[in-house]
Amino acid sequence: MKGNATVIDSTLREIREKFGEGAIMRLGETKKVDVDVIPTGSLSLDLALGIGGMPQGRIIEVFGPESSGKTTAALHVAAEAQKLGKVVAYIDAEHALDPDYARRIGVNTDDLLISQPDTGEQALEITEALIRSKGIGLIVIDSVAALTPQAEIEGRMDEQQMGLQARLMSKALRKITGVAYNSNTSIIFINQTRMKIGVVFGNPETTPGGKALKFYASVRVRLAQSAKIQKDAEIIGNRVKVKVVKNKVAPPFRETEFDILYNEGIDKVADIVKTAEKYGIIERKGAWYHHKDVKLGQGIEGVKAFFKQDPKQLEAIVVEVVHAFRNQNG
Repeated sequence: MKGNATVIDSTLREIREKFGEGAIMRLGETKKVDVDVIPTGSLSLDLALGIGGMPQGRIIEVFGPESSGKTTAALHVAAEAQKLGKVVAYIDAEHALDPDYARRIGVNTDDLLISQPDTGEQALEITEALIRSKGIGLIVIDSVAALTPQAEIEGRMDEQQMGLQARLMSKALRKITGVAYNSNTSIIFINQTRMKIGVVFGNPETTPGGKALKFYASVRVRLAQSAKIQKDAEIIGNRVKVKVVKNKVAPPFRETEFDILYNEGIDKVADIVKTAEKYGIIERKGAWYHHKDVKLGQGIEGVKAFFKQDPKQLEAIVVEVVHAFRNQNG
């Protein structure tokens, strides 16, 4: 038995040397690849990713059904990247970016590079040029479904254009993945889920763009709306369930939830409080929240008011949560 373990460990080392640190790991392992990150704006998602945010120099897919918070999540990453002094580019293939909403989330729209390409080829060629400049920290492509090949745009309505987008994505990803790694540019592809027709067994969900993105992505994050958030009789946002379905830089399959408030984005304070509660750093006694001997407030709104007056206390709690996560996960 011991001999088998030695052989397996040796084989694992060889695989990692050949294919990279994240190529194979035990599901229960807490080991992660040493990589620079961009925070997501959600503490719980940063922890679910295992490394504190989105990996730099990697392909990332953020996907899910309509109105699940994909663009909001990507804009939060963009805002965090700008805080780190990085140049961010937004490829708005859907021609749907709302600059006012982006500003409310924290994006510096004056410095944001934006392109609204006419074709999928144009979008991906612009992406490649930006990566090769080595001056871009993050590129968001919104969305894969909108990357329509030129031949499809110029073709007749009754012509069959099977597989054009999948071939376009496959060719582009072969070209840009290595260049993105060398230039330390993160690329977030926003993608939508669709339902396969006639599937009885297995997962009927699929995403546009073929299989290449699933293969080349180091991280795939699925978002789905799990509940509506109400205040009095008014719906003010959505609760979003998040699952890291693929992760080549840390163990995959971690899940979390956070709230997205309309016109505000991720409810960061509520996210921190829930995560701190999970690790026993904040306690709830009845309707009141406590941190050690300090009474933070009654209900989440009371806690928000407290931290608005004392933001340094909130920062200290985040440090405690990260420390607790590292102690628990290595």
